[in-house]
Amino acid sequence: MIREKVAWFLRNLWAVKNIIIVFIAFIAPINLAIGDSKETKCAYGLIVMATLWLTEALPIPVTALLPTVIFPLLGVSTARTICSKYINDTTVLFLGGLVVAVAVEEVGLHTRIAMGIISVLGSNPNMLMLGLMLPTWFLSMWISNTAATSMMIPIIQAVMTQIKEANKIRLEGAKERKLLLEDVSESENPTIQTRDSISVNPSEGKIKNGAMLTVPTDTQISPANDSAAWNSILSMLEDEKSTENSELRLFGKGLALGVAYGANAGGIATLTGTPPNLILQGQANEIFDKRSPGSDSGITFANWMGFAFPLSIVILLLSWIWLQLFFLRSLCIRKTDAVRTAAIQSAIRHERKKIGRVTFGEIVVLICFICLAMLWIFRDIPGLGGWAYLFHLDKDGKPFARDSTAAMLIAIVLFVLPKSVPNIFCFIKSNDEKPSYSPILTWDKVVHKLPWGVIVLLGGGFALANASSSSGLSKMVGCSLRVFSHMDIWVMNLIICLIVAGATEITSNSATATLLMPIMAELALSLGKNPLYLMISSAVACSFAFMLPVATPPNAIVFSTGILRIPDMASAGIMMNVVAILALTLAVNTWAIPIFSLDVIPSIFNNTDVNSTCL
Repeated sequence: MIREKVAWFLRNLWAVKNIIIVFIAFIAPINLAIGDSKETKCAYGLIVMATLWLTEALPIPVTALLPTVIFPLLGVSTARTICSKYINDTTVLFLGGLVVAVAVEEVGLHTRIAMGIISVLGSNPNMLMLGLMLPTWFLSMWISNTAATSMMIPIIQAVMTQIKEANKIRLEGAKERKLLLEDVSESENPTIQTRDSISVNPSEGKIKNGAMLTVPTDTQISPANDSAAWNSILSMLEDEKSTENSELRLFGKGLALGVAYGANAGGIATLTGTPPNLILQGQANEIFDKRSPGSDSGITFANWMGFAFPLSIVILLLSWIWLQLFFLRSLCIRKTDAVRTAAIQSAIRHERKKIGRVTFGEIVVLICFICLAMLWIFRDIPGLGGWAYLFHLDKDGKPFARDSTAAMLIAIVLFVLPKSVPNIFCFIKSNDEKPSYSPILTWDKVVHKLPWGVIVLLGGGFALANASSSSGLSKMVGCSLRVFSHMDIWVMNLIICLIVAGATEITSNSATATLLMPIMAELALSLGKNPLYLMISSAVACSFAFMLPVATPPNAIVFSTGILRIPDMASAGIMMNVVAILALTLAVNTWAIPIFSLDVIPSIFNNTDVNSTCL
């Protein structure tokens, strides 16, 4: 009786766990909010938000709105200052990129790109894995990694289903052939001729040359009189089926993880590919602007691609190699049997038929998509200039136009351009037909598909970073981390990245990046280094979450298929975490240095500021 009451109490307690967590999050660190120090008051807000982000007792975007309440009431910053941080250049850039991504999904262009790449790479298991990873990787640079991953799942499931059906038909055909042979007259030396021209003698009950026995339905078989021997051969077929099913399960796991890894790797390649990249740019711009109003970090779409695109390719190839070793047990482009190849090709043909012919809307969106990429890349190329310099410049000679300008230009155009030709010119066909016009995007579609919560999260991060910086909290935390200053800077960076990659397995990567950026900037300055050095490494490391389903949306999506178990993801992902961090460390300490001038402290952070930052 007592046990039942305790169980009932615990169930009810668990039902209201979010209320309890929120209460504890606000009450437990309350002593920090009582003092006069702005640093401790800001620390209170940061601890509350970090706790709620970690536990998700409140929705993550809702927690991102807390700075508008906590910091004005505690006197850390004014409401006007805090609220002004929620919409800025970086937020608008992200919004414009999301609108273009909605257009790509609306006309189905992303599916056509994916199926085109898969068809070119063929049906070999190794190449099919790469064929699924490549389009997911490419599309994740431009559209949400959730959408890129979701569209690949039906393709994986179709391939797996076709292979299973082909294996089942082959075994059933062999059984039927055996039953027929039992009714045929005896012969002196019955022999089965297999598909690979390997001779099997039923009276011996074994396979010559150590080859695997397969008996497709179209095989010509001579009569046999040894029922026990035929049963032995059929048993071998059953064993082969069991082996193939085991290999098929591993193959399916490799395909599923390949899609997730491709999405995670693709997101880091562009500035708009994943929120941590934009959080880095936005907070870095805030830090530079605070030191010298009007200045920015110098992180643009073009130079970010110069750094992150090669890194993304390296991680994609390393993940493909690792998944082949882990699940396919081979790096060789193995020749597969005709049955499996036909099954994979059938699945690919079926998926291609479903998307139909190229539409006018797809062509229009593709042109807009290419134009946006060109506008981003050629806006401001370091040392060369760009199209933005053709327009107004500020007093420092920097263009007024930013990457957000190009993003919103193309986004607005997509609300004007038509989805199909007949809708424009139908009035030419007949005077009785009413002219109609359907744009590629409507506001209702965009409102429904845009992840508004991520935009709020970005704004909340900028507000938190501003409060941490203005109160002196980020400087205090950064200085306390100087205990690691005896290490080489690249070793410290490596350790920080490994810790961040581990932490982001169980927390939101956006929330993690938001909390870390101001701290990393102050730590780098206290060590006499360019603040971007640690900021870039930490931001990219936030995207290296390969181990758990909760780490990223792509991980959760592939896990939801039922193909994978958590041990599968953890055992394969832990090595990917380490490999990705090592690749990141290499990139930041080599080609990132000339791109972002990481070996030089910007002049706005003068020597006095650097040397006295922890005094």
